[in-house]
Amino acid sequence: MINRSIIHDITHRTPGSTRLAFTNIFLYLEKMRRLQVMKKLMATSLLSMLIPFIGCSSMSMTPSAQSDDMPKDGELMFPKDYNTFPTFLKGIQKPDAVRDLYINQTGANASQGMPFADGSILVMAIYNAEKDMNGEFAKDAQDNLVKDHLAKVFVMQKGKGWGKQAPMGLKNGDWIYSAFKANGERLDVDYKACRDCHLPLGQSKDYVHRYDEYFEKRGHAY
Repeated sequence: MINRSIIHDITHRTPGSTRLAFTNIFLYLEKMRRLQVMKKLMATSLLSMLIPFIGCSSMSMTPSAQSDDMPKDGELMFPKDYNTFPTFLKGIQKPDAVRDLYINQTGANASQGMPFADGSILVMAIYNAEKDMNGEFAKDAQDNLVKDHLAKVFVMQKGKGWGKQAPMGLKNGDWIYSAFKANGERLDVDYKACRDCHLPLGQSKDYVHRYDEYFEKRGHAY
């Protein structure tokens, strides 16, 4: 900041024309100083506005894009909009449950005989089977179990190199697994059991259950 006492001293000890020149010089310098201060303030303000957007952008990336660390079983994000995904299969009957399977668009672009692309997400929504007043499982007109409330959601997602995080002898390609409660909270499960279940399917089915059934029914839909 320019010392105003200096301006006052100079302007009162110099002739009129010189005094005016000095005054103009000091006023110009003061103006430039203020412009520099304003530029710094604007830059700081702009940076503070951009930080939240930068943060949101990094949060939306896949785990492998955020850092060199790849996700492990149990670390996937809950896909809140999974029921808007294309259907993989629905109404799968189990002794005491009904399962609906979904696949995201990346996965749905796959062709039979080929593995699913990196970025593919498969979701299995498990519903408890409805019971009647006698405690027996209710059946529909086709003698199928009827869905009651959602019990849990299992997710498998594929990413480049993610299989490196798998326990020894349990690599399912580059798929990893996560389980959630109906409300999206993480569910503590034994992921070794998930891998044991998918492992026998092998590379020909890309470790995905009902692989052939999916492509067969999808082909009939077109």
